[in-house]
Amino acid sequence: LLHRDEALLKSVKWQALVLDEAQNVKNANTKQALAARAIPAEHRIALTGTPVENHVGDLWALMDLLNPGLLGTKAAFTRDFFAPIQNAAEGSEEAARDAAQRLKQVTGPFILRRLKTDKTIIDDLPDKLEMEVFTTLTKEQASLYRAVVKEAEAALDGAEGIQRKGLVLQTLTRLKQVCNHPAQLLHDGSAVTGAGGADRSGKLARLTEMLAEVVESGERALLFTQFTEMGEIVRQHLQAAFGRETLFLHGGVPRKTRDQMVERFQTDPDGPPFFLLSLKAGGTGLTLTRANHVFHIDRWWNPAVEDQATDRAFRIGQTRQVQVHKFVTIGTVEERIHEMIQRKKAVAEQVVGTGEDWLTELSTKDLKALFRLRPEAVRE
Repeated sequence: LLHRDEALLKSVKWQALVLDEAQNVKNANTKQALAARAIPAEHRIALTGTPVENHVGDLWALMDLLNPGLLGTKAAFTRDFFAPIQNAAEGSEEAARDAAQRLKQVTGPFILRRLKTDKTIIDDLPDKLEMEVFTTLTKEQASLYRAVVKEAEAALDGAEGIQRKGLVLQTLTRLKQVCNHPAQLLHDGSAVTGAGGADRSGKLARLTEMLAEVVESGERALLFTQFTEMGEIVRQHLQAAFGRETLFLHGGVPRKTRDQMVERFQTDPDGPPFFLLSLKAGGTGLTLTRANHVFHIDRWWNPAVEDQATDRAFRIGQTRQVQVHKFVTIGTVEERIHEMIQRKKAVAEQVVGTGEDWLTELSTKDLKALFRLRPEAVRE
């Protein structure tokens, strides 16, 4: 709407321009970002839970809209801040921390940061308890994982530039799919369980066990995945396992239907106990405080995006402790990247996000070590 009505909006001298969910203008050259810059206003305010969604360049785009010139040109910002901070993935943590601190000093006077855990801001919000849930692969998953790694290693040796970056991201996606469920990687519509009901996915088996405890306690849960296909696999499995409807919100759900799903989950005493959401479609803008459990089935490598999703339940109106369960498949790329992000959090807490792009810059040797399957990954 902002782009479509730009001519009309530009014709008015506004007292204030307020952008909610301002991460949507994090790319400075998009039509909507350019339209926001073109609107005349005495005051500009951006509201967002993820000022740095993918990388620190997002912060430059927001600041340049609010206070043009504050952080210099894009080229200068890249040299002074972006490059040293993003290079933290390669071991130069000290330079990254220094650049992050300088950036925080410049931008700090213009940022008001509200934390839901600050009792001076919200004194009646219960606690949030976060925990990792470590799972293993089945033998079928391990076999598929090795095949994906073998294929990727052969291709990496001759790949360069954009082709190499695409290959790394494609391999990461495929390995995530293997860790989720074999049927998601194979796209073959095969059964969720094997012969005699045997588990094909260690992660799905553990999720089912934990959700049984949620139901037994009379509680409700939100489940997030970044893959629509995995969401459908989980939805069908849970409905068969528990004999209860499971709601599934993804990008293809119309607005009216989405609102009806939210209303049912929030108010219907006999409504579905589980609400499954794709991370992109359901990660912002919803209030789902009926749930006090949040499950991240597959991990987004940016903690800020995961936190935004968790906050569908952990927000004003929540009266119970929120338990957040983050699944990590041990001995796989999921565990290694989880460890890397934990090490990067000191910098991330200051100004830096941890999107997937930094992974594409790792050396081929480091990537092979990242992908390698360790023995403890496979469940006997």
